[in-house]
Amino acid sequence: MATLLDFRRRIRSVKSSQQITRAMKFVAAARLRRAQEAALAARPYAQELARLLRSVMSRIQDVHHPLMEKREEKNVLAIVMTGERGLAGAFNANILRKANEFFRANKGKKVVTIPVGKKGRDSLKKAGFVFAGEFVNVLARVEFKTAKEIANLATELYAKGEIDAVYIIFSEFKSVMTSNLTVDKLLPIEKMDDADGASADSHGEAAKDEKKAGPQDGAQIDYIYEQPPEHILGKLLPRYIETQILRAMLESSASEYAARMTAMEAATKNAGEVIEALTLRMNKVRQAAITTEIIEIVSGANYGK
Repeated sequence: MATLLDFRRRIRSVKSSQQITRAMKFVAAARLRRAQEAALAARPYAQELARLLRSVMSRIQDVHHPLMEKREEKNVLAIVMTGERGLAGAFNANILRKANEFFRANKGKKVVTIPVGKKGRDSLKKAGFVFAGEFVNVLARVEFKTAKEIANLATELYAKGEIDAVYIIFSEFKSVMTSNLTVDKLLPIEKMDDADGASADSHGEAAKDEKKAGPQDGAQIDYIYEQPPEHILGKLLPRYIETQILRAMLESSASEYAARMTAMEAATKNAGEVIEALTLRMNKVRQAAITTEIIEIVSGANYGK
């Protein structure tokens, strides 16, 4: 049976853990605010860039660009964005489960991955996947140059014909309590007049914005370009890929901090409940010991009479 000393040691241990989880909760909350602001600020730019790209592509009759060349999907590249650390609840497990669903759906194809985040890198390496590259320690502080490196690697592999499609798997930030596991197709870039189907899934918000921005009678407004539309399109397509990857990184970072804050808040609450239960049991043991001593004293006094 546990002694009072054992209970006191256990309570001190749980209190130390509670202090750590409470501190991690506050740190995650502070970082979540900045990450959330960055993610929300990136959305309008990404949507407007998609709308602009849609507008330019709709005005070019024959669009020819390496990033729009459609091929049979035999070799697929998957960019998987997970967290850098654990203690974030089911955040990493949910993303990896979504990635495994994507891998099973493309079982007959050769799948190459680019993990972004330590947890995804370690899990995919253990599963035996081939890496086209890996990026770790980049989500704690998201930078555009990292997104550009990932985009350049993906577009280079696609332009060379080594892969036939590029997908990105990440967690889209919705609120502190919820996130949306997303699989977006980055390459090949669909013609923007095909807004239904897969293109509509990836760029639905941009499609809605384009419809709202367009004239009410359905007529298309034309523009005077300082440069040829094909040249402008050649600049917009790589920037579009970079922007989508940057937005996904910002969304994933915000989702990770939200999941960690929620998990640490639950852990702190659970630690408090454990401390209360241990204190109650310790008091019962102490009371039983005091009662036993009193009985022994009274019994001894009566025996002496």
